[in-house]
Amino acid sequence: MLGSGKLVGFVPTKDYDKARGFYVDKLGCDFVSLDQFALVVSIGGHKIRIVKVANFTPLQGTILGWEVENIEQVVQWLVDRGVATEKYPFVQDQERGIWSTPNGDKVAWFKDPDGNVLSVSQHKK
Repeated sequence: MLGSGKLVGFVPTKDYDKARGFYVDKLGCDFVSLDQFALVVSIGGHKIRIVKVANFTPLQGTILGWEVENIEQVVQWLVDRGVATEKYPFVQDQERGIWSTPNGDKVAWFKDPDGNVLSVSQHKK
C-alpha cells in the first residue's frame, strides 16, 4: 500500500525565511505553500514539510538525503550555490567532502541554516 504513495519528509526549523532561502534558492526545491503549520516545498515529486519548532537541537545524524547519479557533479553544484559540505575526519576527500564507503558507495553531507544534517549519495549499481 505505501509503495504507491509519495514520500513526505519533515524537517524542523526556527526561521521560515532562512529555511525558504536555503531549500528553494540554494537547493532548488519548488515553493508550495507557507501557512501557520509549515513551509512546504517540493522536489523530485516529493514534498518536504519544514515545521517551525521554537527550541530544538539538531540531530547528530542525517535527517534527509538525496540519491544522485553523479555525486561529484552535485557536490560542485552545491558549492557553486554557496552550500559547504561537511569535512568529517573519516572523509577521504577533504577538499570536496565526499566519503567513499568500503563497497564503493559515496556520500557527502551538508547542513541547512538550522544545523540539520542533509546528504547526497551515489550508490554502486
